[in-house]
Amino acid sequence: MDSIKSFKGYGKVDVLEEQSFKRKNRKRLIILSVSTVVLLAVIIGAVAGVLIHKRNNTSSSTPNSTPGTELTPAASLKAVCDVTQYPTSCFSSISALETSNTTDPEVIFKLSLQVAIHAAAKLPGLPAKIGRNIVNDTRLEKVLAVCEGLFEDVVDRLNDSLTSMDVNQGEKLLSAAKINDIKTWLSTTLTDQETCLDSLMDLNSTLVQEFKAAMQNSTEFSSNSLAIVAKILSLLTNLNVPVHRRLLGVGGSEMGFPSWVSPGDRRLLQDRNATVAQIVVAKDGTGDFKTIQEAVDAVPKKSENRIVIHVKQGVYYENVLMDKSKWNVMMFGDGKTKTVVSGNLSSAGGTPTFSTATFGTNS
Repeated sequence: MDSIKSFKGYGKVDVLEEQSFKRKNRKRLIILSVSTVVLLAVIIGAVAGVLIHKRNNTSSSTPNSTPGTELTPAASLKAVCDVTQYPTSCFSSISALETSNTTDPEVIFKLSLQVAIHAAAKLPGLPAKIGRNIVNDTRLEKVLAVCEGLFEDVVDRLNDSLTSMDVNQGEKLLSAAKINDIKTWLSTTLTDQETCLDSLMDLNSTLVQEFKAAMQNSTEFSSNSLAIVAKILSLLTNLNVPVHRRLLGVGGSEMGFPSWVSPGDRRLLQDRNATVAQIVVAKDGTGDFKTIQEAVDAVPKKSENRIVIHVKQGVYYENVLMDKSKWNVMMFGDGKTKTVVSGNLSSAGGTPTFSTATFGTNS
């Protein structure tokens, strides 16, 4: 009997026990399913929260994504001035102007020129003011005269830059060709001011620091304008401001000349015989003048027409200065070994280095 009882568990399963077992399993499955659904809901909610948070942060950091985040005049001015070497003086000097309430980088550049002109206008009178206290110093007097001429040139070049901003109605202020001209003029203003200081330092003059302090604003403001115009196209692109870009191309050029060289000027440059000269220089008196400087002085100021000077064979011992008021001048000789200009000025002889060029121009 005991052996028979020991095999009872291998017989038929008790019905009540089977039902109880199924109920327990069903309850476990329900609990497991509910727990899984709750867990998934928590995970989905967490992920959604992170994505929404990131999207909100991205939207808030985009200037144009929501109303009220347009670029302000102050922000635009700061963006422009940040490209300069002296951003603080750039921002403070332009923001002080009553007309500085603008977001247009081109207009801001024009304001920077006005600031630079105002500062530079004080310089031409500086050498004469200081020179009143100088006695029996010929070399220093010559250097001060050079500085005065250079400062006048600074003002002229800044005014040229500002004048070039004047346009006809409907035309954009800047083009690529105009930008190149302005960059050249502004670079000249910095070179002129530095040349004055170099001339004073050549003499070991005690006036160097006084001049440097007096020139600081003009130098910084000119530098600011140069930096702005040098990078203005990229600024306009970054700030989504359209600009009219009329490139200085060589398309349609002839014989390698840029397109802006007129056909008449091309013929002059190609004319080996050069029979069109209006003024002739000859040492033997067979021309209109015996010296080159006399011929240059005879050229009308700011001539709109091309003036051609022919310098005949000979050695001309002179230092020729072409004044900035002499426009559209073309000069040629009879060959590099036949027409020779030779000067003998030097700083050792008491002439400032700036004025020692055998053939120079102050334009």
